Amino acid sequence: MQETTTPFGSRLQLAMEAYGPLCAGLDPHRELVQGWGLDYSLAGLERFAMTCVEAYAGQVAIVKPQSAFFEVFGSGGVRVLERVLADLRAAGTLTLLDVKRGDIGSTMQAYADAYLGKDSDLRADAVTVSPFLGYESLRPALDLAGQTGRGVFVLALTSNPEGPSVQHAMRDDLSVAASVAVGAALDNTAAVARGELGSIGLVIGATVGTAVKDLGIDLVAAGTPVLAPGFGAQGGTVDALRQTFGAAVAQVLASSSREVLTAGPDVASLRAAATDAAYRLRDLLAV
Repeated sequence: MQETTTPFGSRLQLAMEAYGPLCAGLDPHRELVQGWGLDYSLAGLERFAMTCVEAYAGQVAIVKPQSAFFEVFGSGGVRVLERVLADLRAAGTLTLLDVKRGDIGSTMQAYADAYLGKDSDLRADAVTVSPFLGYESLRPALDLAGQTGRGVFVLALTSNPEGPSVQHAMRDDLSVAASVAVGAALDNTAAVARGELGSIGLVIGATVGTAVKDLGIDLVAAGTPVLAPGFGAQGGTVDALRQTFGAAVAQVLASSSREVLTAGPDVASLRAAATDAAYRLRDLLAV
């Protein structure tokens, strides 16, 4: 499939309308791999990952491989990840590589080239990044994503118990999370002017309750796409999504990994679990 520089936000919006607002996680951690009756080895990783590719390709809006579960197997695991990304790319299915990289200067540029560069074997349609060194430290990734039609999801409000101590911290009457949201909103200005979803998104946990409202984060006006991890087995529900995101719920990708992946290793069962979850989300959220 020929690649395009059409903005990621536009492609994501079309994919969500076509397949429903589900981000299908591809997390080959030990418990799930062994739960499929596979050895926790490079061969088991490859069998697990390629089964997911066969089940998800052309069936869901976007697939999110967790890079760490491939990296743990060294260069062999990275080669499997490259194959996963290439096969989903060939099938026309969007990929969101969960790498959570964050650094400064030439190092951040190298991370950007690795995951967003048009010629990289590890290129994905979007990646996750960490703004701990400051939102503008991510500029190499943000700019390269714009040039190559890719997207970036920036950590903002996570559901781990340690998150609020940093993310809710205030400076000049603005929380850390809200300042990240402002940065994303500014980068999405041109897309909003075109009436499109932006290509710079935020990672906001499906179980953070009223934090978005409490911190004054306006996702709707900013045209900000949201990745909401924690839907399903981790406790996130449709009602929780509505409570957390309100009028912005149509911009939310609910990420589910474990709940869907337990339907494997049968390809047909795994595909059915993913598509059922996606359609159920679309119907219940009316998006």
